[in-house]
Amino acid sequence: MVISSAVSHDLLKRTFTPGMSETQEMLAARLAAAAAVIAAGLMGIYATSLPFVAQVVAFAFGIAAASLFPVIFLGIFWKRMNREGAIAAMLFGLISTVSYISYFKFMGGTEAGWCFDVSPEGIGFVFMWAALAIGIMVSLLTPAPSAQIQQMVEDIRIPGENV
Repeated sequence: MVISSAVSHDLLKRTFTPGMSETQEMLAARLAAAAAVIAAGLMGIYATSLPFVAQVVAFAFGIAAASLFPVIFLGIFWKRMNREGAIAAMLFGLISTVSYISYFKFMGGTEAGWCFDVSPEGIGFVFMWAALAIGIMVSLLTPAPSAQIQQMVEDIRIPGENV
């Protein structure tokens, strides 16, 4: 459900094709859900052992930690976080983590080349800190969010104060 919503609404409707109808959005959501189920099924079918499953879970958490956590954390706890900083942090976290995992798992990278002696399964934690720093730097170098957005963040941080 999350994948289908993210693809159909966030990626397609809000970014690439803002004029798409609700019917087209629903079709895109269904196709994205089907693709996700098929991909998960193929991974399950061709998994030969438990360590493969553990690696996939570790990779998923690492990618989420590097790409989503910095944006969620800064978006809630720092009123100065803006769209540009969020995009930069997410892209850096996603691209760096997926590239590192791909290089060392599929392109012949060896343990001797690991960054800070961190395995591909754990690199998301390292890139999370870098993505946080990039999000802060880009947000400081670009215009601040509007006062209305900053007030909304403040209301999220301290619920019930303005009730």
